[in-house]
Amino acid sequence: MKNDDVCEIHCINENSVREVKSQMLPDETFHRISNNFKVLSDPTRVKILYALIQKEICVCDLAAVLNITDSAVSHQLRLLRHQNMVKFRKEGKMAYYSISNNHIVEMIKLASANTEK
Repeated sequence: MKNDDVCEIHCINENSVREVKSQMLPDETFHRISNNFKVLSDPTRVKILYALIQKEICVCDLAAVLNITDSAVSHQLRLLRHQNMVKFRKEGKMAYYSISNNHIVEMIKLASANTEK
């Protein structure tokens, strides 16, 4: 069986290899990127981030928006906080969450634009 999508001979271009290797990121950076994608692999977490793009919101309201329990929202928010995707502030007895940086906003917007038909 012939594979048209691979080289037919094994020939390494040392200049290309050297050029690309010089531009590669450190392994730790690739691990962080991979971990971010793992966190974003859950639709509930993506919904939470999308909701938080709209406005800062408390845990109770976020649970109502997503139609899930406060406990379920809190669990997901802990994972998102661990990845520095969201932050929170306390106001009295209320915990309000928001997006931690604009990179998350851009990532969600780019992903959602790429899936629209």
